[in-house]
Amino acid sequence: MKTSLFAFFSLFISLFAKAQYDIKINFKGCTDSTVFLVTHLWESNNILDSCKKVKNGQIRFQGKKSLEKGFYILVNQAKNTTFFEFFVGENQKFSISTDFANVKRNLKAVGSKENELYFEYERFFADKDAEFLGYIKEAKGKNKKDSADFISEKIKKLQEELKIFEPQFKEKIKGTLVEEFFAVKSEKQATDIPKASNGRPDSLYQYYYYKNHFWDGVNLNSDFAIHTPYLDDKIKRYFDQATVQHPDTAIKEIGYIMRKCKQGSYTYQMLLGHFTYKFETNKTMSFDRRGNSITYEKVFIYLVDSFIANGKAKGVYTDETVVKIKEKADNNRSILPGAKAPDIFVMDTTDGKEVIKIRFDTCSNSTTLTKLYEKNAAKLQPMWKSLHQVNAKYTVLVFWASDCGHCKTEIPRLNDTLKTIKGKIDFKVFAVQTKDDYEPWRKFIIDQKLDFINVFDPVHINSYRTKYDVEATPVIFLLDRDKKIKAKKVGVKQVVELLEIFEKIEKDK
Repeated sequence: MKTSLFAFFSLFISLFAKAQYDIKINFKGCTDSTVFLVTHLWESNNILDSCKKVKNGQIRFQGKKSLEKGFYILVNQAKNTTFFEFFVGENQKFSISTDFANVKRNLKAVGSKENELYFEYERFFADKDAEFLGYIKEAKGKNKKDSADFISEKIKKLQEELKIFEPQFKEKIKGTLVEEFFAVKSEKQATDIPKASNGRPDSLYQYYYYKNHFWDGVNLNSDFAIHTPYLDDKIKRYFDQATVQHPDTAIKEIGYIMRKCKQGSYTYQMLLGHFTYKFETNKTMSFDRRGNSITYEKVFIYLVDSFIANGKAKGVYTDETVVKIKEKADNNRSILPGAKAPDIFVMDTTDGKEVIKIRFDTCSNSTTLTKLYEKNAAKLQPMWKSLHQVNAKYTVLVFWASDCGHCKTEIPRLNDTLKTIKGKIDFKVFAVQTKDDYEPWRKFIIDQKLDFINVFDPVHINSYRTKYDVEATPVIFLLDRDKKIKAKKVGVKQVVELLEIFEKIEKDK
């Protein structure tokens, strides 16, 4: 029993020791008394440890919990200068030495293969930079032509040395974190580009080569890449520059990227959060050749359906936030371009006074509101106006509020601009007041001579703020004869322009 107990504690101590990190740095010439160990996580830098007793450049970071594999930064006490970067891999007990006089040219590591290799790379380029500066000084004493020839010759020499160094270095770093690091940092460009039919380099070949090799060597199944300063920018470049800007393409590429990640990892969580926010807030709208609008809500809905609603967003959102996100996705689902707009049942200004007398505003809950409605149902029934009852080729659906400063400017402007196409295009404006301020609303309509179907909801039965995602006013939708959404959340200036485009496309058909 004693033997087995001793063996157990020996194993425990051994495992505990492996989990520790111990990084010693001999930084000759460093005058700071405090330095920080910083890691990168997606878009931010985080301080993980500090050494507050730096003396004669002797720095030491120790911890009882192993560090995440990644690219780390030594930062000065003012937290505004990076001294140098280094790797933390499997072996987390190693030492580094350098000299403040020329940090990169003097970097050396003991006990860390990754840092030995990376510092070799840093020293090579630091040496070549120093060589080049020496050539610049040497060229200053020559005339203009001789100086240019001299520098040109030295550049060729440096390029030849780089050609020899690069393949040798790539061979050395195979299978290491350094190789993964450069895969995240760099991008592959096509060489030996064939000629297109016009005799110029084939740009389509270049694009497909660039895109097809974009993720070569990048391991998203571990969390190493997210602890480098380059993954966030690489993701953004891929989706903004290397990918066709269309929601269907975005959905396909997101699926491709997320399948590369391990569910629940930092990388998975950060990317899911990034994509969800990016496409939830993306208000870009474009049109296809048939005049149908293209928006990115469907990407947001895809993310919710594929990852958030089915429990795959643990660690990204709380349960309460998941409920809210699902509600928003369900609401957006009903107002996607091409969907039939949810119907709205409202009252106009003529019947407004009678409805207000019933005092629905005094109802504290849905039960009392229902009872009051049932009591007055016979009187209310003939007053209802419905969005789907509007008979026009196009319906301009507007949500606005009479106490909204922006609306007070934009709604009269909308009224005026629509006059320019009256009689030329078959349209009607269904303008919904989002507040209960009846008299100020009615007065504004009269004063501005708004030629709309002016309606509001004194009974509070529509929830159009939720149905139509009305967060701020004014909000404008353009609907076709069948009340299908042709464009959503457009600006006042765009309304007439879009109606004219729809008409032109219709005639061209």
